[in-house]
Amino acid sequence: MIEQTEIAIIGAGPSGAIAAALLRQLGHHVVVLEQSHFPRFSIGESLLPQSMVFIEQAGMTEAVRAAGFQLKNGAAFARDGKRGSFDFTEKFSVGPGTTYQVQRARFDQVLANEAMTQGADIRFGQKITVVSFDEQGASTLKVEDGAGHQSSLRAKFLLDASGFGRVLSRLLDLELPSDFPMRQSVFTHIEDHIDNNHFDRDKILIVIHPQQQDVWYWLIPFSEGRCSLGVVADSTYFDGFSEESNLEIIRDAVVASPDLTTLLANAHFDTPVRTIKGYACNVKSLWGNGYALLGNAGEFLDPVFSSGVTIALKSASLAAPLVSRELKGQSIDWNAEYAQPLKLGVDTFRAYVNAWYEGSLQQIIFTEDQSPAIREMVCSILAGYAWDTKNPFVQEPERRLKLLAELCSGS
Repeated sequence: MIEQTEIAIIGAGPSGAIAAALLRQLGHHVVVLEQSHFPRFSIGESLLPQSMVFIEQAGMTEAVRAAGFQLKNGAAFARDGKRGSFDFTEKFSVGPGTTYQVQRARFDQVLANEAMTQGADIRFGQKITVVSFDEQGASTLKVEDGAGHQSSLRAKFLLDASGFGRVLSRLLDLELPSDFPMRQSVFTHIEDHIDNNHFDRDKILIVIHPQQQDVWYWLIPFSEGRCSLGVVADSTYFDGFSEESNLEIIRDAVVASPDLTTLLANAHFDTPVRTIKGYACNVKSLWGNGYALLGNAGEFLDPVFSSGVTIALKSASLAAPLVSRELKGQSIDWNAEYAQPLKLGVDTFRAYVNAWYEGSLQQIIFTEDQSPAIREMVCSILAGYAWDTKNPFVQEPERRLKLLAELCSGS
């Protein structure tokens, strides 16, 4: 006998957990199938304040606050001795101005636990091997557990929140090549031993390579004296290293940057070093008859502005009520009500990512004596409010960034 559910969700990460909670609030039966066993390592650790809006919608704010994560109130930037920073409480858009920097293993577990508390049926160690759809859009999922036992689950609607696993994109041949260059991230966690008199733990620190503006490092402070440390560059930057030398890459990154060398002089590298290559992705469509793609399962840009989790949670917030309405017999225009609204913020982030690597956004960040009003508008995007159409830098991000960079270069 094939098991039946109203809604199946592939993946119990942030978008899957938030979508499950929102759908439970709307009275639906939800089964979440997660291939991993939690807790499990993941990056995407520096949240944006906009994310707190969606966490609040899902009724998870108190649980996240009680977990004791490191407060985050902004972003700091460094390049060869120069400094720039944004305080997210000094932004144009209405909404939270602070958030958290989180170890994702614990953060994702908190969200999954809250979704289960709200009645979501989350099953771990479940690998999706086949997905098929009938003419009405109902899906049948073939599932295999860690012991090799197989089962089937039939759902009226399917949400793919599988992140970098991109389950539906692969099984339904939806993948498209990204228009971003092939970039690679190498990253780890460290016991940092940083002198906090010279370091603001309430901000993520983005450090730019002294000679190469398209090579940058993240330093994300956690509570209890630990940090996430990563280096991002075009994949050719890593050609001089062997495949087994990720630790060497990380240590070389610290040595190459005077800013990091000083901060991490006493750091203890006590965690395996990992890497992701070619993570940028795109798809032919974010939705189809009986399914929708959430977050990274549909599109991922770049880690530089920590937009991944925000986009994932936004997609869950948009999709959940549409799924509910469709299951109640309403006709949904998924392109107009889901894909296009989500794309608005994604394209805003895309403009900022492009401007970062091209160098114009770096020019803006390190220019002093800017207009406070303009800084507040730019700050809103960096805080995740990329869907606020009242912000001129959301309405025309490319043109306005270009104009602002020209003004900064002449200042």
